[in-house]
Amino acid sequence: MASGTTAPPPPANLRRIVAASLIGTTIEWYDFFLYGSAAALVFNQLFFPDSDPLVGTLLSFLTYAVGFAARPLGALVFGHYGDRLGRKKLLVLSLLLMGGATFAIGLLPTHATIGTAAPVLLTVLRLVQGFALGGEWGGAVLLVSEHGDARRRGFWASWPQTGAPAGQLLATGVLSLLTAVLSDAAFGSWGWRIPFLLSGVLVIVGLWIRLSVDESPVFKQALAQAEARKADRSGDAEKMPLVAVLRHHWRDVLVAMGARMAENISYYVITAFILVYATTSAGVSKQTALNAVLIASAVHFAVIPAWGALSDRIGRRPVYLMGAAGVGLWMFPFFSLIDTGGFGNLILAVTVGLVLHGAMYAPQAAFFSEMFATRMRYSGASIGAQFASVAAGAPAPLIATALLSDYGSSTPIALYVIAAAVLTVVAVAVAKETRHRDLADVVPPAGADGTTAPAADARTV
Repeated sequence: MASGTTAPPPPANLRRIVAASLIGTTIEWYDFFLYGSAAALVFNQLFFPDSDPLVGTLLSFLTYAVGFAARPLGALVFGHYGDRLGRKKLLVLSLLLMGGATFAIGLLPTHATIGTAAPVLLTVLRLVQGFALGGEWGGAVLLVSEHGDARRRGFWASWPQTGAPAGQLLATGVLSLLTAVLSDAAFGSWGWRIPFLLSGVLVIVGLWIRLSVDESPVFKQALAQAEARKADRSGDAEKMPLVAVLRHHWRDVLVAMGARMAENISYYVITAFILVYATTSAGVSKQTALNAVLIASAVHFAVIPAWGALSDRIGRRPVYLMGAAGVGLWMFPFFSLIDTGGFGNLILAVTVGLVLHGAMYAPQAAFFSEMFATRMRYSGASIGAQFASVAAGAPAPLIATALLSDYGSSTPIALYVIAAAVLTVVAVAVAKETRHRDLADVVPPAGADGTTAPAADARTV
């Protein structure tokens, strides 16, 4: 094999790699979204019972946002070791941490049992969830991106992205089933624990599949080259991947963060805040709102690979821009449809919103992977994605709920999402197209990662 090139794996092997990434991200997102749905539905009563209902919801979403605050730390730690030790080891660890924290939430005593210690423990477990998810995303998409056929990288790398709607579908489906068969009293007393405890079973399945795949060949090749250069230079130490990213890829990090704003904010408004808005302002039952998100998530899952395939044909930027502009334009119709209270209109509002979101989310995996050199790719992609989540997804349900409380109208919430869409359009518009970049040929700039490289652009093919 020539230096800088890797042959695509056999189709069966690639499908196994995609399956390993997909099931892991599905479990991780199931755990993460399960918390968000429970925060909107029952945590305000179980952990903040002394507050006004809307204030209790705000406090519940605050613990939800804490999980996002831990994601950048997870990105830094997992990115650092993922760029040094490999993608696979860190993905196994992230799955264990997330699953363990979620299972523990299912065993957690409520405020009625242990008082203020209950929300404190809930917050700690949410921090562990966020830390694990901060490291999961980068490793999962890189494992597929660095294995797959470069000509169809957008399609193959979009499959780990379907873990988000799959996790949402699974979490919402379990909650919807429980709320349908249990009374409100039974669900609030013990039924809410069942979905969290199910995470333990899912983690066992995920570990079995994830342990069966090989490390990324692109990473192994880059590691071998770095070790050879290091030996030639009598053991010169490598620089930390984080330092190399901030030195040589800071513009790419900013582009990734800007690209995440509309994608992240719109998603949590459409899937998490909707459970608050539809039930409190539109008079829709919890069951109806959950069913609408359930149906829309199934469509979301189906369209993501299609958007990924389109990005292979016309480029990452055009598809991403369509999604960002579309989400911004959809916000006023979105809330108008929900205000009617009709189930069909509710499904239409959420489904169209998630289809447009998919146009951003699908090419994101390949787009971000292609921005960074191999030995700093885990760090760069994770930092760009997860640092943005602190300003985007973390406060989105909180800000939306506060705006609804202060103004009693959906107009400020729609304008909030539109402002994020404008920011994303600008960020993606100034970015370079990455579709034709060969990840095996992406080498660090001179001096990055403690190595020397030819005097050429760090990201040329």
